Amino acid sequence: MKFHTRRPTALAAILLSATLALTACGSDDTGSDSEGGDSGSGGGDLSMTMLPKNLGNAYFDTSTKGAMSAADELSIDLEEVGPETGSPDAQVSYINTAAQQGKDALILSANDPEALCDAIDEARSADVKVITFDADTNPECRDLFINAATSEGIAAKQLELISEQIGGSGEIAILSATANATNQNAWIEMMEAELAENPDYADIELVDTVYGDDEDQKSFDQTEALLQNHPDLKGIISPTTVGIAAAARYLSDSEFKGKVALTGLGTPNQMREFVEDGTVTAFALWNPGDLGFLATYAAAALVAGDITGEEGDSFDAGELGTFEVGADGVVLLGEPFTFNTDNIADFDF
Repeated sequence: MKFHTRRPTALAAILLSATLALTACGSDDTGSDSEGGDSGSGGGDLSMTMLPKNLGNAYFDTSTKGAMSAADELSIDLEEVGPETGSPDAQVSYINTAAQQGKDALILSANDPEALCDAIDEARSADVKVITFDADTNPECRDLFINAATSEGIAAKQLELISEQIGGSGEIAILSATANATNQNAWIEMMEAELAENPDYADIELVDTVYGDDEDQKSFDQTEALLQNHPDLKGIISPTTVGIAAAARYLSDSEFKGKVALTGLGTPNQMREFVEDGTVTAFALWNPGDLGFLATYAAAALVAGDITGEEGDSFDAGELGTFEVGADGVVLLGEPFTFNTDNIADFDF
């Protein structure tokens, strides 16, 4: 496991996935305007657009900070744009605009694996390189995918954590993001398969999967509903930073604190108080700042022709080191890392 320190605004780095999405909050470096958002790092020879799933989301604020840091190093003119809500339809107009503006590259976290492909195809036909990060499209729709961690690794880590926290037996539920979120669904499918096939989890039963749509209040309400509908529930996995924070907030002020375990994917800053007060024992994530940083370096290498996106291509990503393109044009950042009371004070993102 490598740890990086870039600068105070670039977040203590961890090579881990995910993404995921956090409680809505602003960012000094990546704020949005009142009409759908737009912030940038400018002055370079290359021009790129950063399109997260939605604005006002601290997870993507962090990934954009990392992207802006890389853009500064590479003298790239990079702007962030995006919708207020996380839906595929809301992203299409921004993809079209990037093509019309003749951007060199579009760095995209996709709200749907299929629905964006027509717009992406038009952008690519206009010589825009399309790099997905955090959440992918179908491989044929884009040039590269910057993956935070393997789906298998993320699913395995979350099951490992919940099993430890509930003593290896009992009912659990999943609080996910949106029903069509590519990464969330992949992780859930793998967790379901692992629960069915791994004898270590024979005494754990997944009783429900619900969706908070990456909205804080809806995720909070879904947590309450899970506990009402499943009185024997022993644990909740929330593989989304919005969901885990909302669920932790509910549990921390309820009779279920210390009785129902909660784990999933979150950031240290958003989860610190819940770890320190005993609501949450441990959770996992990768560094979204590094994910945006890596995606920008990959986009630059692709535009420059240093790589084509073929398996075996390699490129430099600054202080993160050298990375290789894998099968289906996937570049892997790292493996999930566990945060707990022993280490959470060491991180600031």
